[in-house]
Amino acid sequence: MSTAAADPSIPAPPPGCPFNAEFLPPNLRKHVDPNAPVPLRMMAAKSLVPLNPADMLGALYMLTFDPDAGVRETATKTSAGLPDRILGSALRDEGVQPVVLGYFLDLLKDKEAYAEMLVLNPETPDDAVSAVAATCSPKVAEIISQNQLRLLRKEDIVRNLCANPGVPASLVDSVCDFAVRSGLVLADVPAMQAARVRIYGPQAAAAPPDPGPTAEEVLQELGADAQAEDAAPMEDGKRLTLAQRIMKMSIAEKIKLGTLGNKEARSALIRDTNKLVCVAVIRSPRITDGEVLACAANRAINEDVLRVIYNNREWTKMQKVKLALVKNPKVPLTVTMKFLNTLRDAELKDLSRDKNVPAAVQSFAKKLHEKKTAPKKEAGK
Repeated sequence: MSTAAADPSIPAPPPGCPFNAEFLPPNLRKHVDPNAPVPLRMMAAKSLVPLNPADMLGALYMLTFDPDAGVRETATKTSAGLPDRILGSALRDEGVQPVVLGYFLDLLKDKEAYAEMLVLNPETPDDAVSAVAATCSPKVAEIISQNQLRLLRKEDIVRNLCANPGVPASLVDSVCDFAVRSGLVLADVPAMQAARVRIYGPQAAAAPPDPGPTAEEVLQELGADAQAEDAAPMEDGKRLTLAQRIMKMSIAEKIKLGTLGNKEARSALIRDTNKLVCVAVIRSPRITDGEVLACAANRAINEDVLRVIYNNREWTKMQKVKLALVKNPKVPLTVTMKFLNTLRDAELKDLSRDKNVPAAVQSFAKKLHEKKTAPKKEAGK
């Protein structure tokens, strides 16, 4: 059950609006509540309510679905004309809800500087980036092409870049070469077929290489278990079969399976040697807090996976995740030090005695603990 349904203080979103007011601070919710007086909603639509940039974008997006036409039009107009001090900060913020970032990319796609910020933001939906790829400038196209995970996760991005008349042929060739080597097969895209011939020779045109099992096939084989996150653990035989199928999959299909598959598939793919596959798993919309914690504590995990975790504000609000990251020697010391300052006295004390954490972490934890407890000891004298 969503927070909005459980907490009556959180207004339900207007019909058709996928954004939930639970992401907004309590003092703002009355300004986006469809049942609130129109003047209150209009204040927010005109950006007259003091908000941080990320919250302002969320509120304006929600108000574009307002039942009052005047509020909707005002919110849309305000969104398009927000000053750079707001947009420059909010569009880069990975804490902004994806659906909001997608809305602003569609709204600001012709303003190159803002389009760049949005396609660089990993939380911007692939669908929104795909739509922009068909008409964007060469500079934005180059930025889109550099996000290899997006290219393989959403094949329409490759299609649209190839169809964009403004994209240089050299960039199209580069994108297609990478996509072909990663196992992506787009029979309807001539540039992809040309890339296949470049890489595998003339015979590839008539008999393309076998891409191996597809994510769709594996999901179909898993059946209902593919969608059930709380399904019982797989039998050893079935787990072995899944592992064997995954070994034969191309990188592109592994990424799709890591994004759409269940916990069993993610558990197998998070250990993949290709960092794009690992990152696709940790960025899966189906990933659970328990899996995030397990990854944060795993000393053999890919460093790019850890980077996604420690840069995610929601995950690092969880004390157990922070503690796991602090203990993981693969996490950069600068990040570890930041988290150490937020730990409880008892946790710092345990870390100062833990021989399994890096010496620098142990030493700093000891100093922090002594600093925090010293005043208490003096007060007790």
